[in-house]
Amino acid sequence: MSDIEVLTSRVHGKGVFATRHLTAGERVIEYVGEVITMAEALARHPHDAANPDHTFYFHLDDGRVIDALHGGNDSKWINHSCRPNCVPDEDRGRIFILTRRPVFKGEELTFDYGLVSDEPMSEALKARYACRCGVKKCRGTLLAT
Repeated sequence: MSDIEVLTSRVHGKGVFATRHLTAGERVIEYVGEVITMAEALARHPHDAANPDHTFYFHLDDGRVIDALHGGNDSKWINHSCRPNCVPDEDRGRIFILTRRPVFKGEELTFDYGLVSDEPMSEALKARYACRCGVKKCRGTLLAT
């Protein structure tokens, strides 16, 4: 039995939920998919022309990108939160999702996407990447500040 399951999320679309109590610092799942160059990611963009700002890309420290649309697993459904209970951890070019604190059975897993854009920061750009996490100190955007 898996420690997680994909269900409908109050945050956005699908989400990943704990099926048991998870302890702080626990490695929950690896973010997997096809590892491609940034040039390949740009050529594939957008995954969905109707929603061009939504992708399943995860940028690695070496400049490559994991594209979870191709060969991904349930980790691609983990939603963003400005006060997340998980954190991505890169280990030799692989991304693992770790709990930051205890996570209760039935709780949705989240991490801070901290997206970066080449466009200058503006209210319009923030609105394109609007956050729906609902926490008290929500910064209102998926973009890194």
